[in-house]
Amino acid sequence: MNQTAYLVLNSGSSSLKFCLISGQHFQTLLTGLAECLNSPDANLKIKNQINGQLTILQLGDADHQLILKALLTQIELLIPELRLIGVGHRVVHGGEKFKSATLVTDEVKQQIASCNALAPLHNPANLLGITQIASLMPDVPQVAVFDTAFHQSMPEHAYLYPVPYTYYLELGVRKYGFHGTSHEFVALQAIQRLALNPDRSGIITAHLGNGSSVCAISNGQSVDTSMGLTPLEGVVMGTRSGDVDPGLHAYLAERLNITLAQVTDILNKQSGLLGLSGKTNDMRKICALAERQDQQAMIALEVFCYRLAKQIAALSVALTQLDAIVFTGGIGENSAIVRAKTIQHLRVFGALLDSGFNQEHGNDSGIISPLHAAITILVIPTNEELMIAEQTKNIIEQL
Repeated sequence: MNQTAYLVLNSGSSSLKFCLISGQHFQTLLTGLAECLNSPDANLKIKNQINGQLTILQLGDADHQLILKALLTQIELLIPELRLIGVGHRVVHGGEKFKSATLVTDEVKQQIASCNALAPLHNPANLLGITQIASLMPDVPQVAVFDTAFHQSMPEHAYLYPVPYTYYLELGVRKYGFHGTSHEFVALQAIQRLALNPDRSGIITAHLGNGSSVCAISNGQSVDTSMGLTPLEGVVMGTRSGDVDPGLHAYLAERLNITLAQVTDILNKQSGLLGLSGKTNDMRKICALAERQDQQAMIALEVFCYRLAKQIAALSVALTQLDAIVFTGGIGENSAIVRAKTIQHLRVFGALLDSGFNQEHGNDSGIISPLHAAITILVIPTNEELMIAEQTKNIIEQL
């Protein structure tokens, strides 16, 4: 019998990340990344997760269609007789239209495009991946899984901004939140690992990477989150500032004689860890520099952890109980010093770390707090691709 699989795609403007997951046992078969699309340096890297083999193809000037053609050809070569039964796409912004994953139709594509203004760097690229797959494999069903969908359970008092209400009604101005697939995955994992009652639980999840966000999850549902109308709001990130005084836009525009669009670009691409350190947006390098007493790196690290702790504390008001705090993402899973500094700021909650567990990135269950602590703190690796594959499977099985 032919092996079946789901292809998970995260299509960016100049890159394309993918994962091939078995339809039988949800085992990851292949992972990879295409970079530098539409440039002479365009390339495709594919790693076979079964035998560790790495395939690298140089595909100068390849666009999304050529990269996807090459990828599908390589899948056929690497895993003969494999049958793709569905493609799941990460779509960053679904606005208020999508509260869950959905089968891609012409109407859905139009609705995704209507959210382009809310995520101009992401949604057009996500939609391009959907369009190209449709042209290459028109008979294979596609499913869109939205970063924003998990947060559609937020109550009105959490997602509304205190600006004229007509802006919400006419322009869709509100908090949407992002990283929903990751927050949902690790929250479900925490509930299972701690044997919590799914209908009576309170968890705060911190997805920390170059983009970072925090989410308050009550009874398995998002009730508030740190990112907002755009992914710029919230905690300090690699190159994004996170929360700043809105008046900063006008102040910088006037003092530097630049446009508001240029200010927004600075806050998105030249701020955060990069702006504070003056050297890098990579937390690993920040920590290494801080160990060598680099003053700017030390400041960047302290600001990151302090503001992260503030966000965790603030979001706790959305919960009726706090059972666990979960760290995930590249920084959350791998930086013991970030976790330690962050939890130290939360000592008013009685939050404590077991230094040994923290250095090992968690015991067998991922726990990094003392075993009888009032709040359990965990490290749980995220797996957004698996979550997208599962949601894709659920949609396709209903056809």
